[in-house]
Amino acid sequence: MLDPARRTFRGAWETDRGLTILFAILVVTLFVLPILRAPRPVTRLAFDLLLAALLVAGIRVASERRKIRRGLTAAVLLALGLRAVAWATASEAFDHAAVAAGLLSTAMLATIMVARVFRAGTVTHDRILGAVAVYLLLGVIWAQAYGLLAGIVPGAFNPPTVGSATPYDFFYYSVVTLTTVGYGDITPLHPVARSLAMLEALTGQLYPAILLARLVSLEVTGRRPE
Repeated sequence: MLDPARRTFRGAWETDRGLTILFAILVVTLFVLPILRAPRPVTRLAFDLLLAALLVAGIRVASERRKIRRGLTAAVLLALGLRAVAWATASEAFDHAAVAAGLLSTAMLATIMVARVFRAGTVTHDRILGAVAVYLLLGVIWAQAYGLLAGIVPGAFNPPTVGSATPYDFFYYSVVTLTTVGYGDITPLHPVARSLAMLEALTGQLYPAILLARLVSLEVTGRRPE
């Protein structure tokens, strides 16, 4: 028999409350940690650890289907394993592979969360925060893609120092692009970088519109008399 505290914790992950927990982890990872201004190696390690914690936590809110949960678990373990090897060997190739695996894991997590947020049912504050968490995850996904491209293709972005930037630098650029603010301090030069930037800007415009329409539809459907 599980004690009450453990049942409560487990129930939080098995219900929409897990979406709120993931949102809180994302906020701490992406907005609180950069304020500490830790040295670059420490910042990179902290980001990797917190992102790993986020992905592991995401398994708890994954689909009820075992195949999907196993797939996400395998992707997360692959990303963690490659990251550990990259840190141990200081290998650039393993670092790129780890970023690619992390991108795959994050994309899978975002897809699962979208399915949970958009499924039929009552619109709750947990689901709204889950939708915001997906928006932040979109920023993370593109930040990982930019980081991977900058590492493989030097000079893909201007200024050239972007190639040695921290994950938070890429996340900053990703959010600026996702929200179509476009400060211009970082600009894409490589054709692939420009394509990614355009796709992210389009996603940043379409996702809120689709989300709002879906949530309104769910709310209206939920208020209809039986």
